[in-house]
Amino acid sequence: MIPLKLKQGYSDLESIGSVANMGAEVLEGDPQASSKMLEGNIGDPLSCGVFGCTGGKYRVVYPFSEHATVVEGTVVLTNELTGESLEYHVGDSWFVKQGTPITWDVKSDTFIKHFAAVTQS
Repeated sequence: MIPLKLKQGYSDLESIGSVANMGAEVLEGDPQASSKMLEGNIGDPLSCGVFGCTGGKYRVVYPFSEHATVVEGTVVLTNELTGESLEYHVGDSWFVKQGTPITWDVKSDTFIKHFAAVTQS
């Protein structure tokens, strides 16, 4: 069992660099990403981990289905297919289906989420 607590610190995330390195399109600012995989790797049928990024705005087409919970910060997610836009804070969660284009607008200096991802081929 791996505990994922809302008040747990995450100083051990590994830098990815720009969110563009993950296939995202940067729209505003220079959002920098970091992560720590807890099980599997992105692209595996099932993976989970912790993802963080700095403030900014970017667009990503989800390469997996994801359930996530905010651990730190604030983000506004916009589903480009439906136009739905919601703001998420610590403790809030969402689910996004693989292939959905989402605009991320990270409002805080730092944002961290726990996630579980399922990739279908």
